Amino acid sequence: MVSRRGFLAGIAATGALIPGASWADLGNPAFLAAARDAKGRFALCGLTARAQIAFRVDLPGRGHAAAAHPTRAEAVAFARRPGTFALVMDCAGGRVVQRLEAPQGRHFYGHGAYLQDGDVLVTTENDYATGAGVLGIWDARRNYARIGEIPTGGIGPHEVIRLAGTQTLVVANGGIRTHPDSDRAKLNLDDMHPSLVYIDDGRITQTVTLGPELAQASIRHISARSDGTVAAALQWEGDPERVVPLLMLHKLGQAPRLRRAGDADQRALQGYAGSVSFSGDGTQVAITGPRGGAAHIFDPDAEDGPTIMQRMDVCGVARAGGGLAFTDGMGGVVCPGHAAVHDLAWDNHLVSL
Repeated sequence: MVSRRGFLAGIAATGALIPGASWADLGNPAFLAAARDAKGRFALCGLTARAQIAFRVDLPGRGHAAAAHPTRAEAVAFARRPGTFALVMDCAGGRVVQRLEAPQGRHFYGHGAYLQDGDVLVTTENDYATGAGVLGIWDARRNYARIGEIPTGGIGPHEVIRLAGTQTLVVANGGIRTHPDSDRAKLNLDDMHPSLVYIDDGRITQTVTLGPELAQASIRHISARSDGTVAAALQWEGDPERVVPLLMLHKLGQAPRLRRAGDADQRALQGYAGSVSFSGDGTQVAITGPRGGAAHIFDPDAEDGPTIMQRMDVCGVARAGGGLAFTDGMGGVVCPGHAAVHDLAWDNHLVSL
């Protein structure tokens, strides 16, 4: 593990940026999404704000989510967990420029985030011998050389994001232990300890947990508003007959808040929220329920129940202008004022550019 000082030194020791195509050169796509086509081939696609495909880059296997470089037309496509590699894609040239291999004894969890204006990439990883979660640190200016790692303070770090205007990282420790030899088996459901952690300069500054009655609510996917409010989508691994909240809201220095629909609508989600996002203007926050065929859209600053959008296999959600955009496994893309259906099955996540 790297120390706080080592973390900062590693970020500072970057080389010269190699110029490349920008997102504007690709027509300013608004989103990235992984997909599978009718022939079983996998790809990473750029989508416009009008719900159209801007570009497609082939992938060798199923993708999960992607980290988009803030300026260059470059993205890191992560395999579905427990993957041991990630691909740095030149989206303008349609090619793989770098393959990131998880260190021995590690696997990726399908998510990552850029720091320092795109100079550094961080990836969520599992040290599967111990079960400890770590963030891998990669120098994007030196062909993504690995320069260190820091602990996440929990098991199963699934998604990591950066709070806007800061270098503060937020990590969703799902609490579920996995091992590549067991494929996607969940190995510790009776002893889960999910948490939401904040990391500054390589140091955990706050850890947020729910009560013991929700210890089996895995904190998996997260989104942040410009004021630092974090929304977390939960996945319930306990008694399937229990109806539990699947949205948690938190802000540094405050207690977490849980939000849910009425019993019938909440039960329809089958304990599973697949993705979460704030709207572009921050007045809405949505969780998606692909098993229940619905998205629940809340006012994050009120206590009212959600507006419910019924849509089969809806899972991807991301900010879009001032509002929200959604994708589903049937090829549908819904953006504010625009919708389309493509001959693709969109994977779980939609990433805003």
